Amino acid sequence: MWTGTQFIGSLPAGASARWSTYGWPVNWNVVWYIMPTTPSAETPQLEWSVAVERSDAASATYWITVKNLSSVQVDFEGRFAVM
Repeated sequence: MWTGTQFIGSLPAGASARWSTYGWPVNWNVVWYIMPTTPSAETPQLEWSVAVERSDAASATYWITVKNLSSVQVDFEGRFAVM
């Protein structure tokens, strides 16, 4: 397994947005997760969902939708793990 950060982002309070990342080999098992970099003593700050598109015979595009659950702007990293 290996991990990395694919993108960084920021969302205002209550907002949601979608990011995409492409060119991933279809034979890789990729897990996506979002890590807030803005400290908070509140309840959970972010939630996310992942959708996948088979771009061609050999590659995939991932669409990551992130929603800010908090009452303040939250900065975050879009991280991945290849299993």
